[in-house]
Amino acid sequence: MEFSERLREALRESGLTQKDLAEKAGITEAAVSHYLKGDRLPRAAVASRIANILGTSSDYLMSGTAGDKETEILEAKRLIARNVRNMTIEERMEIIQILTGKHEVK
Repeated sequence: MEFSERLREALRESGLTQKDLAEKAGITEAAVSHYLKGDRLPRAAVASRIANILGTSSDYLMSGTAGDKETEILEAKRLIARNVRNMTIEERMEIIQILTGKHEVK
């Protein structure tokens, strides 16, 4: 699977539109379109922003390889710590439910 296919899949799973992704990542819709067509690859910083927005890793998007368990857990901790102040109580409860196995990640 190529970058464009992994991006398309992650975008679909996120429920975001190309426009949403472009706005959140600070890039143009045309750039997202090029990435999805496979015409271009994003720079590392852009790939990292896209991955964070889509809830995945830039390693996965770029190469198809996921990090090992410890790396993924560390990344999840970093993401939660970075965003906890902006999370609603409902979002915090959802994370607790995910951690206790009472809720599936969409």
